[in-house]
Amino acid sequence: MQKILVSRCLLGQRVRYDGGAHGPFSLLERWQQEGRIVPLCPEVAGGLPTPRAPAEIAGGQGAKVLDGQLPVLTVTGEDVTAAFVDGAQQALALVAQHGIRLALLKARSPSCGNFEAYDGSFSGTKVAGEGVTAAALRRAGVRVFSEEELAAAQAFLAVLDGTD
Repeated sequence: MQKILVSRCLLGQRVRYDGGAHGPFSLLERWQQEGRIVPLCPEVAGGLPTPRAPAEIAGGQGAKVLDGQLPVLTVTGEDVTAAFVDGAQQALALVAQHGIRLALLKARSPSCGNFEAYDGSFSGTKVAGEGVTAAALRRAGVRVFSEEELAAAQAFLAVLDGTD
């Protein structure tokens, strides 16, 4: 059975930077009952507390963080790059351990966003980009979806399972 890496906040776990959560979503509850879910909050796994200061990447470019070209900074200017990279590395370890080819991650997160991110100005401005973990997973060949793409994720899972 294909396992799915899922952001813990989408499972209703209160791990977001502000202590909040999203979900749970009925599809994720079903996948959890089927034993498919491998939960992870990369930021918490990387050592950051909950709650924590909001963090963003200049230009929303998680791949540049992985390449050592950009930092992840909090709204107060603290460099939290190491925690973000460590969380991404832990996600990759779970991918290898469980043979994961599909991830469902939190949209617009500096760790998990897959198509859109905040621009690093803490003004709410969104740009095309991805989070650090999403970039690492994409580089490893994992398809990354957000909670806004549940139907597409479900369709991809059916292809992986050979039930489409």
